[in-house]
Amino acid sequence: MAVSDDSIAGHWGENKPPRATEVEQYGIEPIPPADRTATPFDLFRVAFGGANTFATVVLGTFPILLFGLSFWEGLLAVLLGIVVGGIILAPMALFGPANGTNNAVSSGAHFGVVGRIVGSFLSLLTAVTFFAISIFTSGDILVGALDRLFGTGQSKALLTVAYALFAVVILVVCLYGFRFMLSVNKVAVVTATLLYVVGAVAYGPDFDAGFEGSREDFLPAFIGSTLIVMSNPLSFGAFLGDWSRYIPATTSKVQLMLAAFFSQLATFIPFVFGLATASIIASNASEDGQALYSVGLVEVTPEWFLVPVAGIALIGGLSTGTTSLYVTGLDFSSVFPFLNRFQSTLLVGTIATTIVLVALYTGGIITAIITFATLIIVCTTPWVVIMTIGYIARRGFYRSDDLQVFNRGQKGGSYWFSGGYNWRGLGAWIPAAVLGVLFVNIPGQFEGPLRNTFGGKLEGVDVSLAVVIILAAVFYLLLELVFPEPREVYGPDGARMFRAAEGKPPPPIETTSKARVKTP
Repeated sequence: MAVSDDSIAGHWGENKPPRATEVEQYGIEPIPPADRTATPFDLFRVAFGGANTFATVVLGTFPILLFGLSFWEGLLAVLLGIVVGGIILAPMALFGPANGTNNAVSSGAHFGVVGRIVGSFLSLLTAVTFFAISIFTSGDILVGALDRLFGTGQSKALLTVAYALFAVVILVVCLYGFRFMLSVNKVAVVTATLLYVVGAVAYGPDFDAGFEGSREDFLPAFIGSTLIVMSNPLSFGAFLGDWSRYIPATTSKVQLMLAAFFSQLATFIPFVFGLATASIIASNASEDGQALYSVGLVEVTPEWFLVPVAGIALIGGLSTGTTSLYVTGLDFSSVFPFLNRFQSTLLVGTIATTIVLVALYTGGIITAIITFATLIIVCTTPWVVIMTIGYIARRGFYRSDDLQVFNRGQKGGSYWFSGGYNWRGLGAWIPAAVLGVLFVNIPGQFEGPLRNTFGGKLEGVDVSLAVVIILAAVFYLLLELVFPEPREVYGPDGARMFRAAEGKPPPPIETTSKARVKTP
């Protein structure tokens, strides 16, 4: 059931949220308590809307088209990947309400107020990648449907127009900001879900649940499929706080984590849609599974369902594009605080759209996007692990004002550590991410030199995510135990698990630069 703006305002007090058509005024500075009128249900809706897309559908085709699993094996891999990925993701919903800012800025508590740039660039790269995926998948399906209905062809000129128009619509929504994006997702989530349900009727006659697949070795194919599915929820780790920052700090932590978890569990719908339709067109499988799927889906779609399937592509792509680009603009403003959210969103949106259009004429973009997205997830996961352990060790205590030191052109404060860098967090993230990349094994796309290190039954299995999770946790725990952080960062209740060092960090002081946090 949709939640109206009036009901949200009535639930949280006298302050009524701004209209959806008002341009959002906030950047990376903390959202004032009076303006935190969102709810955990709003977080669920936006996060699910960002994942209830054709990009998720495409990921759901990989267990069959890329790894050769049977339908039921693929279904188990999808369910396992969603559940495990959602559990890892859930704690990342806690930082936004605690600090009123995005997760990149919050990460300054564990990586240093300057070292948190790592989180900003991870979020930036992730968002640009999924923004590109949304344009390509949605544009391809739309143009393919038009060609079959009206014989328009699938020229690069037509694709260029489709990509450009779609990007402009996404950009306009993001420029208005969080409230407008939330309004779009109110419609997108429900509409896309209904279309998936109707799709069961459209493709039902051709669907065969007994599809056996083509894989030779079960374990490598199953684990590879599960990790691909896990990449979807984990991709939200770096920017879940961009939406949860509008939720009051007093909100139940359990509700926040459940909202994040169930937003990913609900993606079972688009994942299964992709899995089922992939089994129908599996005979056309090749190395380039995504490109094949876009073409194959249009070919096997009943004529009466061509318009709805184009609607799925448009609505789903709009959800992914808006949530991704919104985050991109916000994180770009946190890396370069002399730009406000509106300016950085416009700049990054223009750059991202240009990259997509240039890639159209250079070729090979689909394989590049898949590989790039996988590498980003491998690098983001240890960051998520470190943030989660840090949150537990500090009992959720943060000094929000000190997190803004870098943004204000200051130095010092509780999270200044060594020149603005906390080498405990960075010292765990860097080796975990590097080694994780070396263990990546994406057949035919990216094969790291350490991919077959373990041999035996793990021969050919992609163990990169398991490697980064274990290494990040072990390295961070060891560094925190050997080099304890100042007592002040743990708050009045003290540290959990770790011991604290004596001494007080220097207070924030102004530098020669001007204050860097600006509003539109």
